[in-house]
Amino acid sequence: MQSFLQSVHFRVSPVLLLLPAAMLGACGGEDSSAPGQAETPVLTAANLGEQTVLTPAEWLASEPYASADREAGADAARVCAACHSLNEGGANMVGPNLHGFFTSPVGNVSGYSYSNALLEADFVWTPRALDAWLQQPAKFLPGNRMTYPGLREAADRDNLIAYLLEETGE
Repeated sequence: MQSFLQSVHFRVSPVLLLLPAAMLGACGGEDSSAPGQAETPVLTAANLGEQTVLTPAEWLASEPYASADREAGADAARVCAACHSLNEGGANMVGPNLHGFFTSPVGNVSGYSYSNALLEADFVWTPRALDAWLQQPAKFLPGNRMTYPGLREAADRDNLIAYLLEETGE
């Protein structure tokens, strides 16, 4: 019996050793592009470029936010509420109050002590900027103090952004 288990172990073991590498490759690690294809650059504050600035109501009337699941967005926003207030006149917490932040320049909430990275950044909060921020805050703006690891799925970010447009818009 013991030799049978050992022989099974040695036959299966190489496959098991290759499985994690195959799984990581399927997840799209650092270089997920096929040979000969250009890699899609990570959208950052530095390469965000010029943006379209609309009112929250105008964004909510356009896709993908018009058809987003606002209830799912509200559920996702519970994580945000641990550090940010969303209501008008709400306090700054670990993060600044987010009410009315869409269409405003980064780092402009009075009474909040921003990191140098945010104070030196030059962009406007639009759904596009927030989408890139929520995907990978540390890569979007290196040096910011937000410890949130990011929200990987685009549909989840769309739902959250639609909820925030509705909840924090003016």
